[in-house]
Order: sequence, then structure tokens, then C-alpha cells
Amino acid sequence: MDLVFLLLLPFAGALVAALLPTHARTAAATWAALVSAVGLVWVLWLTPTLQAGTVLREEYRWIPSAGINLLIRMDGLAWMFALLVTGIGLLVAVYARYYMSREDPVPRFFAFFLAFMGAMLGIVLSGNLVQLVFFWELTSLFSFLLIGYWHHRKDARRGARMALTVTGAGGLCLLAGVLMLGHIAGSYELDAVLAEGGRIRAHPLYPTMLVLVLLGALTKSAQFPFHFWLPRAMAAPTPVSAYLHSATMVKAGVFLLARLWPALAGTSEWFWLVGGAGLISLVVGAGAAMFQNDLKGLLAYSTISHLGLITLLLGLSGELAAVAAVFHIMNHATFKASAFMAAGIIDHETGTRDLRRLSGLGKAMPFTALLTFVASAAMAGVPLVNGFLSKEMFFAETVQLRGIAWLDWGLPAAATLAGVFAVVYSLRFAGVFWGPPARDLPLTPHEPVRWMRVPIEVLVLLCLLVGMVPQWSVSGALALAAQPVVGGELPEYSLALWHGWNKPLVMSLVALVGGVALYAVMQALRRRGHLRQAPLGRWLDGERLFMYTLLGLDHGCRWLLARLTSYRLQPQMLLLVLAAVLAAATSLWAGGVSWGHRERVPANLEFALLWLMGGLCALGAAQQAKFHRLAALVMAGVVGLCVSLTFLWFSAPDLALTQLTVEVVTTVLFLLGLRWLPRRLPEQNPREGLKVRARRGRDGLLAIVAGTGMAVLAYAMMTRPAPQSISPFFIDRALPEGGGSNVVNVMLVDFRGFDTLGEITVLGIVALTVYALLRRFRPPREVVELPPQQRAVPPDLVSDLINPRTAQDTALGYLMVPAVLVRLLMSVMVLVAIHLFLRGHNAPGGGFVAGLVVSIAFVAQYIVAGTYWVEAHMPLRVTRWIAVGLLLALATGLGSLWWGYPFLTTHTAHLTLPVVGEVHLASALFFDAGVFATVVGATLLILTALAHQSVRSHRKAPVRTVTASTGPREVD
Repeated sequence: MDLVFLLLLPFAGALVAALLPTHARTAAATWAALVSAVGLVWVLWLTPTLQAGTVLREEYRWIPSAGINLLIRMDGLAWMFALLVTGIGLLVAVYARYYMSREDPVPRFFAFFLAFMGAMLGIVLSGNLVQLVFFWELTSLFSFLLIGYWHHRKDARRGARMALTVTGAGGLCLLAGVLMLGHIAGSYELDAVLAEGGRIRAHPLYPTMLVLVLLGALTKSAQFPFHFWLPRAMAAPTPVSAYLHSATMVKAGVFLLARLWPALAGTSEWFWLVGGAGLISLVVGAGAAMFQNDLKGLLAYSTISHLGLITLLLGLSGELAAVAAVFHIMNHATFKASAFMAAGIIDHETGTRDLRRLSGLGKAMPFTALLTFVASAAMAGVPLVNGFLSKEMFFAETVQLRGIAWLDWGLPAAATLAGVFAVVYSLRFAGVFWGPPARDLPLTPHEPVRWMRVPIEVLVLLCLLVGMVPQWSVSGALALAAQPVVGGELPEYSLALWHGWNKPLVMSLVALVGGVALYAVMQALRRRGHLRQAPLGRWLDGERLFMYTLLGLDHGCRWLLARLTSYRLQPQMLLLVLAAVLAAATSLWAGGVSWGHRERVPANLEFALLWLMGGLCALGAAQQAKFHRLAALVMAGVVGLCVSLTFLWFSAPDLALTQLTVEVVTTVLFLLGLRWLPRRLPEQNPREGLKVRARRGRDGLLAIVAGTGMAVLAYAMMTRPAPQSISPFFIDRALPEGGGSNVVNVMLVDFRGFDTLGEITVLGIVALTVYALLRRFRPPREVVELPPQQRAVPPDLVSDLINPRTAQDTALGYLMVPAVLVRLLMSVMVLVAIHLFLRGHNAPGGGFVAGLVVSIAFVAQYIVAGTYWVEAHMPLRVTRWIAVGLLLALATGLGSLWWGYPFLTTHTAHLTLPVVGEVHLASALFFDAGVFATVVGATLLILTALAHQSVRSHRKAPVRTVTASTGPREVD
């Protein structure tokens, strides 16, 4: 349970943080730091086990038949990333306590922050590829919430949407690639995939799969051509930027490349795609960073460059290059987190991040200046700090590459050029502390509080320790982290500070000297006003391409919507039904249709009369919809009753019960919905009346064709034998494996329990959506003024003909029964619901139909007593019903995982109670209780929301007077 605890700890912490008071800044920060510290200690506690060569695994069966289980796995690479995620998370939490304002809803920030930490831990600890993709998309979601945390700012909203769009689309590509990868390897488990490297690389689907996987990795790590979203994400609070750039989100892409390196690397496709993207990102990111005037923008482009360096190393496919990539991942995390925190301090204490306004801060902020110099030196690759060592290893790998002639000299030249650029932007970043003091700053600069600098001090100390004594400080951790990437024995490498005079050292010296010289030249040009922006062509502007793509998609969708859709429901339904009829007719035209040889059931006069009545009511409902909506509703209800009796006729009592209760609920729903429908007026223009009749005739003909076609298909299917029917499977296993003799209910709560969980989740979402929409919409109240020639008609009939709102009142009057009787029936209906619920596992019934019966009981109270009376005497809190139902259903499934069985596995027991006797109890009963609560909550939420709106529309909405001849007009 060690790894499960580590994975669930941040999510549990996020839930607690979300419940803290809005402005509890200290409490929220302390809690987040405590959760991070516990996670860090837990990872460190597992270190000796991993150093002994053990790969930790914890597996929980989920869908064993599909090869998908919950597998939590930690090796050296996962250990290193878990250490970064929790360790830097702890430092960022301490830093954020002093960075965030008292006016910010800080608990919400730390709730997102801890959930983000949990999602990243889920990626690095996943031992199943499908599971990895799930957490992959969670990081995109929580980064969206963190980047857009200051949602009142337009740049934050745009940056969050762009990040979610790019990384979310990449995640979908990754899902497709992972499914193909699992198909090629024969398993989705990471160990099995890594062991099948030769088979994967030789498969014909390898190129396609590789492109899809790389789309996921490159979009997440902001590599060319998807690098444009990362600078836009700088609208996030600086603690988010520090965490996102150093240990999470963008590091997920290079983690995936390193994780799959043993299985996917070593081919020309991998070399050109991964290495090419990394090389372009390395140079373009560094070049763009030199010209940024925003501190965080400079650091964002430098992150693109450093991630390009790591990607290029992984693309070279050499074992030493893979070790260097892992080393630079560790080094980059320390110096980039400290650099971002230093930028946040500068912004916090001066009120600006504009490099053109900042200078001479060293005298006012000497300690911060010293820390920033060390972080900048590491970022530039200066000797005696950690960035120098990994960059030396990188230069060595570019020099040792042998293959294509122009690459032999071109790759070292590009690497050296990127090194020059890195020195330039590092000097620009540290340059805010020298020069004349700035005089027009929004705030007077001074040192921050002591604890705001502590996280930077810890990270800078790590940079110095690794840079000065690497063998003592980092060699063991690097070997442990790099071994899973290499996939075997580690190659020989040295972390010594001096390797003699060689090409990598010369490249480093050229980069340092050239960077200082280029920085001096650029500063001189800036002072003369000759250098203002990066001289990059539009062909490198990925954001421009992204915006044009979105614009083209928007125009294309609008064009299609204008030609294929309508705001009216009737044309939409016409197109849908017509498309279905044409698709079915096309397939039948090609393949034909014929009857089977199955023995026919003898004709039955009673059944024929039943559906003669049902057919007549269907035609009557279509006809009366034009004149009397209440009559149409009643006849539609009769058709539903005929369907219920048909299910009962064919020995399907569960379906009959469900259909009957659904008919009652939907009838009340439509009855309340009549108040929202537009009025129907008599046609004044004969030509318009002719068009209406023609349209209705067309719709009727299409309905007859569609209905007849469905009848023909049903007859063709039912007359054929079904030798491979799945019915025997469920019938044979319902009682021995599901513990119930009602096969339908056992299927819903056991064999297809996951489907049912998804369905009730959708039901709850729909109910909440309807409630939210109805809160915004206020229909106008209409009062009908009739022409003199119609005033002799009885008022009820006229109101039914013209005004559906008074038609509903009339209908409720017709259906009214004594309130006392309905209240007495309340207890009876609840008792019937309990009976149906308890017997559902072995007889017709279940949680769904029981929930509908309870809903009908409450709706009857609303009808006879009114909305406000019921809510005053019976506070139902229907949203809590939905929440409790979903949590109960989910807890039932997680309970089986707790005992080591697949998700939602049912268990049965026979208990002997003192008075009752022997009781058969199944764990599916609790899942069914969740279904019951969700159905009650969702149904009542929709119906009461409609009832509330009906009352509000009469009390608060503007009044419109409607005349049958002239139409509506506003009146005071």
C-alpha cells in the first residue's frame, strides 16, 4: 500500500484544502507544505529498496479481460520524478504563502496545486499505458485551472485555453498511439511493452504509432512546432510557473520519451523526429529568449530551449546521451525553479517584470541578487554549478555523433550557438541587479521576508553541491534514475570536474566568451534603439499557425451550421430521421433483406387490438398536437402504456415496470414543459396554412417510412435463429456469480455495472445542466386578448387552443385530487418503492424503478400542494441526493478494489438475524442504492426546476399581451 498512499495523498490533500475558509492563506499553505513533505519523506523512505534493485509494483484488477488493470509501479526514473514533484512542490508551497495576496482565494489555489501534484505523480507511477494517459489528461485539466487562476485577467483566460487546447489535443493523439502500442506489444503493461522493443520497432504500424506518441510528448513539453503555448502560460501566478517548468507538466513530455526510450528509440524515424524537434527547439527557444522584455517570458523560452536539449539527447539514441538527458532533467529542475522564484520576488517587490524598467536592484536586494546570479550561472552552464556538467555531457555527445557529414559539424555548431544564446539570456536575467538604480518603479524595491527566500536558497545550494562535488552529491541518484532509461547496464561515464582539454571544453569556452561578447553588443544596440524584437521569420511562428487553424475551423463550423442546422427543433429532427432512413436504405439496397426460418408465434387478436389502439393514439397525438396539446400528451401517454403492456406480454416485467414509471414522470415533465412552448394561433393566411399542411404531410410520410422500416428490420431479426446469443451466458451465471435470480438487475449492477455507473453519472450531469440553464432563462408571461368573434368560446377551450400556460393550469385542475389523499398515498408509494428496491435482485424491481416511484410520490405533492409548501415542509436537497448516489456507487466499486478484486465485483452473503431470520445480502445492493439516490435527485431536480420557473415566470417576468390577429406586444 506504499505506492497507493503516495498516489492518493495529494488528491486527499486537495479535497481538504478546498474546504478551508476562502482567505485562510497560512492554513492552506501550511497544509499544502505538510502534504508535500509527507510525500517527500515517503519517497525517500522507499529509496533503499530501489537501490537494492527492486522495482516496486502494486496491482489492482480493473478490466483483466482487456488487459487493463490499475498498476502502480516505481523504478529509478519514477523515483527521481516523484522526488522532484514532491520536493519542489514543498518549496513552492512555502514560497506561495508569501507570494499570494491576502485577497486571493488561496485555498482554491492550493487545492488545484495539490491535485496537479497528484496527477503528475499518477503519470510517473503508472505501470499501465492507458492509466498513464488518464493522468496525462488530468495534468492538462489542472494546469488549465492553475494558469487561469486569475480568471479576471484576459491573458490568463487565453493562456489557459491555449494550453488546454494544445496539450489536450496531444493527449488524444497519445491515447491513439498508446492503443496501437499496446496492440503491437500484446499488452498495455509497461514492463511487457519495454520488453518487446525489437518487435515494436519492426512492426509495420511503428511509424504511425510513433508519430501519435510523439505528438503527445512534444505538445506537452512545448517542443517545436508546439512551443508557442508555453510563453502564454506565464499569465499564471509565479509559483505555478516555477512548478510547471521545473517538475511537472512540461517535464511530462520528456519523461514519456525517457520512459519509452528502450522500446521506441534506435530507429531513423526516432532520430529525425525526436532529434529534429529537439534541435530546433533548442536553438529557436534560446534565440527568442534573448529578445524577451518580460522576466517570465525570458524564462519560458529558456525552458523551451533546455527541454529541446533534453529531447535532442534522447533522440540521439545513445546510452550516454540518455544518461546525460536524465542528468539535465535533474539539473534543470533545480536552477529553473530557483530562477522563477527569483523572478517572482523581483515582481513582488518592485511591481514589474519589465526588463526595460529594471536595473540596479543589487543594492536594495543583495541576497536575492546573489541567489539569482547562481541560478543564472547554472542556466548558462558556467563551471562549478550543476548546469555546466550536464551541458558538457551534451556537447560531448554532439561531437561523438558519426553518420551524415553535414551533421558531424552542423550539430556541434548548433549546440555551441545555443550555448552562446544561453549565456546572453542568462546575463540579461541577472542584469537587473547591476547598473544605475531604477527610479520609476511602481514599488520601492527591498528584500522579501526571510521565508520567501528559503526555497531559493535550498535550490541554489543544490546547484552548487552538484556542481562542485558531483560524485558525492548526485552520482548515486543519477545511476538509479538512468538505469531504467538505458534498459540494462549503465555505460561508463564520469562526473569529474576536469576531463582535460577536449572539444566539449572548447565548445563551453566558446559559448561563454561568445555569449558575453554578444550580450555587450546587444546592450549597445538596445541603448541606441536599434534592437527591439527577435528577428524571427513568420515561418517559425507556431502561434500564428495555431490561431489561423482555429480561425479556419471556426469559419468552417459556422458555414456548416448555417447550411445544415437550424435553431428550430423540427428541421433538426427531420434531418436526423432522414439521414437514418437513407443510411439504412443504402445498406439494405446493397445487401437486401430476407426473413429467417425461425418458427413463428401464432397471431393473437388481443395483442392486435392493443396495438390498433396504440397506433390510433399515435396518429391522434400527431393530429391533436396542432390544436390541443393536452390531448396530444394524453394520447402519447396511452402509446407508452401500450409499450409497457407489450413488454409484460413478452415476459419482461422489469422493462414494463421501468417503462410505466418513466411514462408517468415524462408525462408530468411534458405537462410542466407546456408552459414553455410558443403559442399556436389559427392560420390567417391561406397560403401559409397550405405550407403548414404540406410540411405536416411530409413529416407524417417520413414518420411512417421510418416506423415501417424499423418494423421490417425487427421482424427480419426476430425470425432468424440466434446461435451465438449472449442470453445463455447471463442466464447461466446470474445466480451462481451475481447472487441473484433476476437476470436483468444482475446485469445492470454486476456484469454491466461500469456501464450503469457511467449512465447515472451522465444522468446527474444532465440534471445539473438543466437546472443551471433554467436559472438563467425567464420565459415571458403572456395574457391572451381574444378577438370579439372568439369571446363566445368557453374560456378553458380557448386557453387550451391558444395559450399553453393556462392550458397547463387547466390540466392540473382536471388532474387534481384531494391533497389529503395524495399525502396519505405518499407513505404507500414510498413503501412500494422500498419493496421494489429490496426485491430487485431476485424479482422485478431495482434501484432505478424504485427511484422513479419515489420521484412520482414527491411530484404528486408538488402538484397538489405547490412548490413552496413542499419545500417549506420537506426540504429535499436534491443535489445532495445526486452527490450521495454517485459517491455510494463509486465506493461500492472501490470496496472491491480494496479487497483485491476487480472494480465493482459483487459479493453475496447470507446473514441470520434474530427476528427476521436468514437474509440474503449482496454488495450490489449498495450500488443499487446509489442508482436509486441519483435517479431520485436527478428527476426531482429537473421537475422542480421547471416548476420553479413556471412560478417565477408568472411573478417576476415581463408581461406580454398577445392578440390572436396582431401577435405579441410589450405592455407596462
